[in-house]
Amino acid sequence: MDSWQGNTSSVSSNVTDLTIGFSSSAIAVILFGTNFVPVKKFDTGDGMFFQWILCAAIWIVSLIVNLIQNSPRFWPLAMVGGFLWATGNITVVPIVKTIGLGLGLLIWASFNLLTGWASSRFGWFGIDPEEVPKPVLNYIGAGLSVLSDVQSSSPSSERTPLLRENSINTSEHRDENRSDVSWVDNLSPFGKRIIGCSLAVVAGILYGSSFVPVLYIKDHGRKNGTTYTGASQFDLDYVFAHFSGIFLSSTIYFLIYCAVMKNRPKVFPEAIIPGFVSGVLWAIASCCWFIANRYLSAVVSFPIITAGPGFIAAMWGVLVFKEIKGLKNYLLLLTAFCVILAGSLSTAFSKV
Repeated sequence: MDSWQGNTSSVSSNVTDLTIGFSSSAIAVILFGTNFVPVKKFDTGDGMFFQWILCAAIWIVSLIVNLIQNSPRFWPLAMVGGFLWATGNITVVPIVKTIGLGLGLLIWASFNLLTGWASSRFGWFGIDPEEVPKPVLNYIGAGLSVLSDVQSSSPSSERTPLLRENSINTSEHRDENRSDVSWVDNLSPFGKRIIGCSLAVVAGILYGSSFVPVLYIKDHGRKNGTTYTGASQFDLDYVFAHFSGIFLSSTIYFLIYCAVMKNRPKVFPEAIIPGFVSGVLWAIASCCWFIANRYLSAVVSFPIITAGPGFIAAMWGVLVFKEIKGLKNYLLLLTAFCVILAGSLSTAFSKV
């Protein structure tokens, strides 16, 4: 009788964990696909001021989370993950200027997914490899998620989808009287492609590695005789340190930018509130990702959360901004949705 009750309790706990994990993943997908919508109609110039506002909002959300969590121990190593993300993020504007958001998103999203998934699955960078009950389904899910990125970003001769619309406006559509001319504008077409693709690969690897420091602390927290022995196993306890790394790195990059601009940075006041809202949405989505990592493991959450936002962003283009039109684009979106759904279900069932 005791054994039966124990098994029932274990099954109930597992179902609860899966419910929390998949619900958090769904919220993260929706918010990541939505977070640039508030700034879509505002000029953000070269993006540096916008990123700093975005990261300030991210840090404020983490401060609230830290207070709710009763200020758990601050591990400086977790800030490295924030540094990696912020460093990857400052490459977005040069990528868009050199190869466009469509190709750039395809490359960095694919490398983000593969780096995050593979590092967790195979135990790269000193973290423990994560096992799933059905590894073949997990491989299929990761592969389909990468394919969904290709589907979402593939070129079309019809109206440009939101994914390839300049959602972090860099004013690249203005050929005359431009005030945001930068070093990339002096490159040859071949040079732009090489630089843009290289930066996109680097950005994807940095994005995909941003969770590694937290996973490293958690893994070594379960071992005796390490610096991190006894560290919390609840991922939200690391949000404040991780987001502090984002804000600190972004502030340093912005100060460097101000120095390079001889204390005349391009500031766009109309982007402050939209940028702040965008940062809040991103921060909440990222917190949900931390929760998903806790209840599903990163090897399951990464394929789901990195594949879905592109489709959500595209749906904004269909339903709200009316930017995506034409049968070809609708069929493309339907195909992408089917691939995303198949990948997510494969990944989900690999955990069951």
